[in-house]
Amino acid sequence: MSNSPKELLNELMKTEGAMCAALVDYTSGMLLESVGSGVDMDIAAAGNTEVVRAKLKTMKSLNIGGKIEDILISLDNQYHIIRPVEKHEGLFLYYVLDRSRANLAMARRKALEAEANTVI
Repeated sequence: MSNSPKELLNELMKTEGAMCAALVDYTSGMLLESVGSGVDMDIAAAGNTEVVRAKLKTMKSLNIGGKIEDILISLDNQYHIIRPVEKHEGLFLYYVLDRSRANLAMARRKALEAEANTVI
């Protein structure tokens, strides 16, 4: 069974410690869909678009092959996961978790599984 983008994000929110999640187009910086609260997702979409673009540019400059699996930003009280959508060039998932309640390994696995079952 395949999920819609909204169902994908709602699935991510079932993870212990999940605060919010979004689907972002990094070619434009536009927020396509979001759920949850605690972060201004329009600002996060635009800002994290720059993170993805910078990493891709750096990889190209260093002649590093391959694709980004995910980018993890660890804050003192939150985890921010940026995961390019493998099947859809130009899109990424943005996932924010409360660090005191979340299991990072489980959250990364949940993102991978939810993405695999989604049609965009």
